[in-house]
Amino acid sequence: IFEGDFIAIMGPSGAGKTTLLNLLSTLDKPTKGEILLEGKDITKLSNKQLSLIRRDKIGFIFQEYNLLDNMTLQDNIALPLSLNGAKSGEIIRKVQQRACAFGLESHLRKYPYQLSGGQKQRVAMGRAIVRRPKAFLMDEPLSNLDAKLRNQMRTEIRSLYKRLNTTFIYVTHDQVEAMTLGTKIVVMKDGVIQQVDTPGQLYHYPV
Repeated sequence: IFEGDFIAIMGPSGAGKTTLLNLLSTLDKPTKGEILLEGKDITKLSNKQLSLIRRDKIGFIFQEYNLLDNMTLQDNIALPLSLNGAKSGEIIRKVQQRACAFGLESHLRKYPYQLSGGQKQRVAMGRAIVRRPKAFLMDEPLSNLDAKLRNQMRTEIRSLYKRLNTTFIYVTHDQVEAMTLGTKIVVMKDGVIQQVDTPGQLYHYPV
């Protein structure tokens, strides 16, 4: 995976997509082999070192929104900055920027229970982006949304990728999502990678 790639990991349930993502994210450790991040093997690092990598270099967006119900949207988006000890002025500025980018500026005082599914997913994305990580790891982030919202959020994710110019790794079982979002697609079945290719090559020359 090169810097700036949008990797879509695609396959049926049980193919190993989420397991692969958990390994790449350092949430799980492999039984053998190496995982290189910026040229360094991260499989032998301590839990404390891995925690710093997750905090500083990786932005997570999951199928479940994982928002804190007792905090407003503003505080949910600001949480990573607060935990990193950012100054209040910087926090306010960055939260406002992210809220405007996702059309949430008029909802910042609301709580998660007052939002639609699409708005919650935007908040989760805003929270991941506010730190400007080196890579975004997304585990089926749109599967809880209806078809119309999925199309809308797919467009927003594509726009976000072009705007941020960073690396995205995106797990999905949806072929349309993989083909429309990925610059490269990883096809998995039964825990084995079957093919890694561009959408065009995969379509015309499937293994």
